[in-house]
Amino acid sequence: MSGQRGVGAHSRREYGTKCTTKAFRLYLPICVRAVIASFRRTNPGSTATATRQLSLVHAANCDSGRVRRGLRPSESADPRHRKASTIVKFALKAGVCAAATTALVVGAFAPSASAHSTDEWRSRKPFINQFKKIDVIASTVPANGDVNPYGVAVVPRSKDKLRKGEVLVSNFNNSDNHQGTGTTIVQISREGKQSLFAQIDAKKLPGKCPGGVGLTTALVVLRTGWVIVGSLPTADGSSATAQAGCLIVLDSKGQVRETFSGHGINGPWDMTADDDGESVDLFVTNVLNGIVGGQPATTNQGTVLRLELKIKGDRPPVLRKITTIGSGFTEKTDPTALIIGPTGVGLGKDGTLYVADTAANRIAAIPDADDRKTSAGTGRTITQGGHLSGPLGLTIAPNGNVLTVNGGDGNIVETNPCQKAQVAFRTLVENGAGALFGLAIAPDNRGVYFVNDNDNTLELLH
Repeated sequence: MSGQRGVGAHSRREYGTKCTTKAFRLYLPICVRAVIASFRRTNPGSTATATRQLSLVHAANCDSGRVRRGLRPSESADPRHRKASTIVKFALKAGVCAAATTALVVGAFAPSASAHSTDEWRSRKPFINQFKKIDVIASTVPANGDVNPYGVAVVPRSKDKLRKGEVLVSNFNNSDNHQGTGTTIVQISREGKQSLFAQIDAKKLPGKCPGGVGLTTALVVLRTGWVIVGSLPTADGSSATAQAGCLIVLDSKGQVRETFSGHGINGPWDMTADDDGESVDLFVTNVLNGIVGGQPATTNQGTVLRLELKIKGDRPPVLRKITTIGSGFTEKTDPTALIIGPTGVGLGKDGTLYVADTAANRIAAIPDADDRKTSAGTGRTITQGGHLSGPLGLTIAPNGNVLTVNGGDGNIVETNPCQKAQVAFRTLVENGAGALFGLAIAPDNRGVYFVNDNDNTLELLH
């Protein structure tokens, strides 16, 4: 798993703020622009002032994501953000768009308040700079010899075999090191004890999974105890035999209960979850669209899907709807990496989904990922090039920054999405081209878990 929002992936809906946040996010920009347009007509000499107010509102809106997603309103560091959300909510309910926006621009986001908010996100300290050590936690190789660890997910709650704070790791290769043939998920305790969580037999799957089993970086553990992992299988480790695969759903005892396939699921490569308990949105990157038998070598058909699940009791999740929210990403076959395409995904506090666009060497942003009805294409570029070198795994740091690990050089890179700037990087694996895949924030924000394919280990930056 890359990018699940912290341990347990708490949702904004958990705290009852969805109405306020949707109003804030969806209507505020429209209202602000309407008021400023009117302001410009009546005050033609003040265009610069109006434009500055609009930019300040958006800067504060970016920073106030802490209120709108992941924190209870009472936990906001700045009471002006709570005031702004309340004003928008009730003014919009009354249908007074202009009044709501005027109050927001003139009152809650007056220049002094906006400057404070803008300075706050500009001075946000990089999350990874506080960590100085890297420790090996455990080997990821189970008894059957599977190698090439890909997905990483921290268990949010204890249930049956699952223990809160422990880590699940999926393996992509079998003991012969053939890509797309790994069948195991191992569980690793904080003390470094490794055990087998599941070994999946393609012949015993309860549903369709074209091509069989080859477990990818797409790995999440839900609060209800369900584990979901992606499969992009091959017959012999080559892209010529790669098939569409599926998502495999296991219970908290490690038993496969169902599969999701078709409907756009085609080479599920990575995944994150917005987990509400009974309602879950999965965000899945797919890298085999338009590629059959390894051909053509390059296409621009990579996608990001949102899968809406309903969970009730001990019954397996019900797939209610699939929506394509991102499309047009470059995919290409590769003799070393098998497939290169959109990989890691992480959901920001404001509902923006960040995507590691590996082939384009950039981080993309898809706004309103939970709610949008149409594709955002390849999204807007947050950062490109610089210290990025084939970004793969992605997760969101506690400070809201985006963490990615490079497939090209063994480094981790931290990007501030508000500044659209890379703010920190460091080496995790020396001579680490091809070593890094999944990563996850450790419990209590005490570090970053990552897998090292060179040594087949789970390691901790702390």
